[in-house]
Amino acid sequence: MSRAHRSATAAAWLIASALILTAAAAAPALAAPARHEGPAADGRPGSRGHGGGPAPRADEAAVLGAEHARTHARLRETVKGTQGYPQAKRTASLAAHQESQLEANKAFPAARYGRFTRFFPSPDFGVHVAQLPTGKVLLFSFERVEADPTKETGPTSTVGRTNAGRGYLWDPSRGTGADAFKKVAPPVVLMPDGAHAPRPAPFFCAGHAYLPNGMLGVFGGNVGGKGGSGAKLSFVFDPWTEHWYRNRDMAVGRWYPSAVTAADGRQIIMSGQSERGTGTPTPVVERFPALKHPVPRRPFDIPVDLSAERLRADAPFRNDYPHLFSLRDGMIYGLGRDADQQWLFDPVREVRTDLPRRPADFRGYGSAVPLPAGFRGPDSVLVLGGDPRDPSTYRLSGGRWTTEAPRAFGRTQDDTLILPDGTLLTVNGALDTRDYGHGPFNPRADGKYRQVELRDAYGRWRLGPAQRLPRGYHSNALVMPDGRVMVTGDELQQIANDPDIDDTMDGSIELYEPAYLHRGTRPALDRVPARELGHDEVFEVVSSTAADVVRAVLLAPSTVTHSVNTSQRHLELRRTGTRGTVIGLRTPPTSADAPPGYYMLFLLDAKGVPSAAKWVKLGVR
Repeated sequence: MSRAHRSATAAAWLIASALILTAAAAAPALAAPARHEGPAADGRPGSRGHGGGPAPRADEAAVLGAEHARTHARLRETVKGTQGYPQAKRTASLAAHQESQLEANKAFPAARYGRFTRFFPSPDFGVHVAQLPTGKVLLFSFERVEADPTKETGPTSTVGRTNAGRGYLWDPSRGTGADAFKKVAPPVVLMPDGAHAPRPAPFFCAGHAYLPNGMLGVFGGNVGGKGGSGAKLSFVFDPWTEHWYRNRDMAVGRWYPSAVTAADGRQIIMSGQSERGTGTPTPVVERFPALKHPVPRRPFDIPVDLSAERLRADAPFRNDYPHLFSLRDGMIYGLGRDADQQWLFDPVREVRTDLPRRPADFRGYGSAVPLPAGFRGPDSVLVLGGDPRDPSTYRLSGGRWTTEAPRAFGRTQDDTLILPDGTLLTVNGALDTRDYGHGPFNPRADGKYRQVELRDAYGRWRLGPAQRLPRGYHSNALVMPDGRVMVTGDELQQIANDPDIDDTMDGSIELYEPAYLHRGTRPALDRVPARELGHDEVFEVVSSTAADVVRAVLLAPSTVTHSVNTSQRHLELRRTGTRGTVIGLRTPPTSADAPPGYYMLFLLDAKGVPSAAKWVKLGVR
C-alpha cells in the first residue's frame, strides 16, 4: 500500500471515528422502544419483526458513496444501542438470571425432573437449528443490525447488503468454547430487490426438512422491504462436506413456510408470505425434488440445480408456518393456526380434503408433536401452546379432536420435544411475540416462562426446573445423540444477556439433562450395522450390557424453527431375541411408518435410562 493510500485510509478512519463519537455523545441514556412491527398481539401476521436498517445521511452519501454511508449509519446505531443498553446492564441481568435459576432449581431433584447444566456463548442466534447425522448441530439466522434488545435486531425490511444470512456448525465433541464452532456461510446471492448488492443468502425464516441422505433442504427466506417478503431460494446443506448447495428457485417466494419429508423421501413445501410482501400468503404447494429427479439417497448424491414442482392441490393457509406431519397412513396433515384450517393432503393423488375444526380458536406460535405409537409410525398429533390464555392440549386422532390434560399455564413460542423414553418435554415460551409478561421488547420476564414442563407416559404434566434465560420468539430446542437437550434461540434475550456485546459470540446455548441421565449407569450400544437398512428388516446390534436392555427405539433428529418441528418421530423397535451380547431387532414396517433417512438408535433399560445413540439409516427396498 502506498504512503498516499495509507494517509487517505487513516483520514477516512478518523472521520468515521469522529462521527461515531459524536453520535455516542448525543445518544439518549435509554433508547425508547421502537414501534412493534412483528405479528399483531394475537399472533396474526403483520410485519415479520426483524426491523430495517438505519438510513444513511444524504451528506455522507454524497461524499463517501451510498454503501460507505450506510456503514457509518449502522455504526452510529450500534453505538446508540450500546449506550442505551450498556454492557453493565447486560452483565447484571445475566448474573441475576443465574442466581435466580440456582435458587429455583433447589426444589427439583435431578433424578425426577432433570437439570440444566452448561450455559455458554454461541456465534449465532439459533433462529433455525438442525441435528445432523454427523453429530454436529447446524445453526443459522441473520446478521444483526441492532444491539439494543428494546428494538428489532434483524433486517426484515432492509434492502441490500445488510439483509444477509449466516450459519455455523457446533461440534459438541469439541466442547463448548469458540473453537467448537465453524462458520458455514450460505452462498453469496443477488436478491431481486433492486440493490444489486451481493450478500450471503438471507434465508432466515425459511422452512426446512431432511432428505433421505441426511442433507437438510432449506426453502425460502427474506427479500426485504414491505415488512419482509418471500424469497424463492432453495438450498441443501450437506453435513458430509459441510457446504451449502443451491438449487433452482421455487415457483413462488416464501417467507415463513413449512416443509415436511413425505414417505417417499421427497419434501412437501407449503405456505409462507409471497414475494409481494407480508399479507400475501401463497397457497401454492411444491415438492422437492420434482418427480423427474431421483430422490437423493446416498451421502454423495448432492442435489445441485434441481427443480421443485408445483402440486395440483393448494394450501390456502391464512397464517404462516402451519404444522405439517407425515403420519403412518402416508398422508400429510396440515394443521393451520386458524381453527378452521385443518387439512389432509394426499401427496400421491395431489388432493386436499378437510379435517374437523380444531376445538380451540386461533393459536399463534405454539408447538405440535406426533405422539409415539409403538413400532408403527404416529397416527395422532398433540397440539399445544400458541395461546397464553389456554393451557389445554388437543389431540387429533382417527379424524377427530379430543381435549387432553392441560399444562400448568398457557404459553406461546414454546418448544415440545419427544425424548428417547417416549415422554415429552416443553422448554421456552412467552406471553406473546417478544412479550414475556411486561410488554413487547421488554427483556424483563415473568419467571414462570423459564420453567420446563414434563409429560409422562400417562399424559400427565408437571412443572420442572428453570432454564437460565427466558426464550420466546425464535427460541428452539432439540434432542442430541447423547440424550441431552440443547436449548437456544430468541435474539432479544440473548442480546439483553450478552456477557460481551462487542465480541462475535452474540448467541447462547444451554444444555438440559433429562431425569433419565440421573437414574444410574447407562446401557451400552457398542455396534450397529453400517449398511442401509430396509423396512421390516431384521438386523442385529451389539451391546455389552444386552441383558439389561428392555427397549430399543428410533428417534428422528429435529430440525426446528418458530416452534415448528415437522421431523420428530419416535418408534419402538420389535425385538427378535438376544444371544449373549447380540440383540436382534426389526425395523418399522413401511416408509409411511418411518420415512427414509437417518435415525438415532437408543437402547433403554428398565428404568428408562437410554444408551448414547448411534445413527442408523433407513432406505426404501
